[in-house]
Amino acid sequence: MDEYYQRIVTAQRAPSQSRPDTPPDRLHRFLVRWAACLDVRPKSVETYTYAVTQFLNWLHERGQTAGPGRKDVSAYKRFLVETKKPATAQTYIVALRLFFKWLEAKGIYDNIAKHLKGVKVDRYHKKDYLTVEQVKNVLGKIELRTERGRRDYAILSLMITCGLRDIEVSRVNIKDIAAAAGGHAVLRLRGENQDERTGYVKLTEPVKEAVNGYLRERDGARPSAPLFTSISRNSRGGRLSTRSISEIAKQRLRDAGYDSGKLTAHSFRHSAIALALLGGLSLQEAQRFARHSNISSTLNYAHNLERAGNRGAEVVTGAVFG
Repeated sequence: MDEYYQRIVTAQRAPSQSRPDTPPDRLHRFLVRWAACLDVRPKSVETYTYAVTQFLNWLHERGQTAGPGRKDVSAYKRFLVETKKPATAQTYIVALRLFFKWLEAKGIYDNIAKHLKGVKVDRYHKKDYLTVEQVKNVLGKIELRTERGRRDYAILSLMITCGLRDIEVSRVNIKDIAAAAGGHAVLRLRGENQDERTGYVKLTEPVKEAVNGYLRERDGARPSAPLFTSISRNSRGGRLSTRSISEIAKQRLRDAGYDSGKLTAHSFRHSAIALALLGGLSLQEAQRFARHSNISSTLNYAHNLERAGNRGAEVVTGAVFG
């Protein structure tokens, strides 16, 4: 695994030809050890190591040859606020806190980011959700007479009815379709370790039919095979990556006439949760449906819908201009 983290760190570091062996450079060597200790998803490991590497590269670009101090992380925070989106700046700050906290715990370096405050991030979702009619339009535009069409229809049907993330769609295998108590079909979800089960979602009859319709194209596939696979010439039969799933969702949105930066693969999950709340689910029911570990995440959806439906602007307009 150290080789995996080494590749991440090496790929992210700026060219170091003729660079002196400065304290910032020496700190860079501890990134691999730190990354290996992070108890987060691989994608988050890449994000955090990238963030810390950018800080160390920023020090180098400023001609920093001494060990960084509190003033340096404060100056870097100001740089982030001026050049990055709030959410990105906050992620970078979190990474710095974690890195220097680990360094201090190992007795390597002082925790100079200990009192570094975060950046305020708007908690309301910036991605749009699809209406029922828009969802019907997206699905209705998919040509079901082709293998690609049946696959994409099954993927998007799963995402919109079960609120699946693209990573969850990528990880599931054929054998994860099972029958639960009560006789209805379910899809068991998998964690980062392919042997780790993290729960299941219920497959309604139309979605089960869509998935089975696609699987008939792959008659004879092993139960351990990925549920959704590539049909391209070079990678046919291989597991779809999250990037491929995102591209499929984006293209199907465009085909239906929805070419917006605010509509992405995640919009299908976002729409599922929003439509569930609009359909009358309680917060607790929506939390279980969305598989949110913290109900505050579900509250964000509820607050966003409440704000969108608020008639305050219309009432004030009527009073002022009526």
